[in-house]
Amino acid sequence: MNDHKSFQTCVKIYKALGEPTRLRIVQLLGRHGELSCMELLERLQLSAGSTVSHHLRLLLDCDLLALRKEGTYHYYSLQEQMLRQYAPAIAPDHGETEPTGG
Repeated sequence: MNDHKSFQTCVKIYKALGEPTRLRIVQLLGRHGELSCMELLERLQLSAGSTVSHHLRLLLDCDLLALRKEGTYHYYSLQEQMLRQYAPAIAPDHGETEPTGG
């Protein structure tokens, strides 16, 4: 990967992770593994599914998440290699505690 592309990827990832809800999503997936959109909605204590979907879409665009579809359900998990490469301080192996509401 060339330096310019790596730099642009880093900017995109840090911009995504700079939003508290998206950072909480990454922390939750790091702690619990694969979760459905509904499970994330409940754990984040948010009422609007469209808000969570928006955040998930941005994290998917950064290649920080993987998506698995099963029927009408969508399950999300971390792309841990990307997270370790660009944001190692919040990678799952750092033993983060579950985030609280905010």
